[in-house]
Amino acid sequence: MSTQYQLVMRSGPNPGATYSLDAEQTTIGRDPGNTIPVNDAEISRFHVRMTAQGGKIVLEDTGSTNGTLVNGKRISGPHVLKPGEMVALGEGIVFMFEALSFDPDATVVSSSSKPAAAPRQQPVAPPPPPPQAYAGQVPAGGPPPVAPPPSASQPGKRAALPAALGIGALVLVCICGGIIWGIDAANAWCDYLPFLFGSACG
Repeated sequence: MSTQYQLVMRSGPNPGATYSLDAEQTTIGRDPGNTIPVNDAEISRFHVRMTAQGGKIVLEDTGSTNGTLVNGKRISGPHVLKPGEMVALGEGIVFMFEALSFDPDATVVSSSSKPAAAPRQQPVAPPPPPPQAYAGQVPAGGPPPVAPPPSASQPGKRAALPAALGIGALVLVCICGGIIWGIDAANAWCDYLPFLFGSACG
């Protein structure tokens, strides 16, 4: 199991920025030539130096103007950093020291002369049902088509049947009335209906 270290800026020009400490020596300062340059007026040109020694990181202040603090206490000599400690350069620049452990052999695939057995196939699970739409949700394909209102011709047909019967009856009455009026005008009752007016037609 190997350990890597890093600094995470908690306060300063780039909060949240992560800086790996995988080199044998890392320097922090305002000068662009530093491993980690920090452009801040409170930082000296070459503020601190961190050296990897025996799997540990040793922090040293290189004569900065505003000093270096670990967990709020100013250091005066080499300090072995522990994971979780806060390193402040001046008053406005704060880093957290973190340790990352990993197994370098975790990704190595072991070789074997015997071929690996094929994995047993698992039964395929049926697909999950589609999610239920909540109120106000518009389906992905757009709103569903709105069914057209029932055709007005259906009740109209029902209403038209009595009207047609009434009109037919009225026409029949008019025809009968016209025939009767024609027979009466021609005084032809005996010609068309002699069985009704037998005695009168004699």
